[in-house]
Amino acid sequence: MAAYPPEPDRDSAEWWERVGRHEFAVQECDTCGLARFPARAFCAACRTEAWHWREVEPEGSVESWIVNHQPFMPGLPVPYLVVMIRLAAVPDCLVYGGWRGPRPPERGERVRATYTATCTAAGDRLTLVDWGPESGSR
Repeated sequence: MAAYPPEPDRDSAEWWERVGRHEFAVQECDTCGLARFPARAFCAACRTEAWHWREVEPEGSVESWIVNHQPFMPGLPVPYLVVMIRLAAVPDCLVYGGWRGPRPPERGERVRATYTATCTAAGDRLTLVDWGPESGSR
């Protein structure tokens, strides 16, 4: 499937590089320790611009989901599920991704990230973070 590439900026470029290496990380404030996602230039709690990336386990629980019926990306068949995940390591962080489960998700269900390699419309390689049930969860 062809996808529109993300447009990394000064805050998110390293996150996309890490995803390409199958690493999952959040930003953490050097001053107050607040973990945050998505990447931002400054801390919402103490307003400092000092931060670093902290690798976390790519797991969490299903908070919500939608069934998308709009063809936002060429070659991606519709409908498809988009899930909102609350990270286990950083409960204040919500992340989104495609659903890769054999059945619809359930609220509160434990999930783990999967990395889906695809190509952009320009033919560049792109890795996306998707989510699926942890083995044995229901």
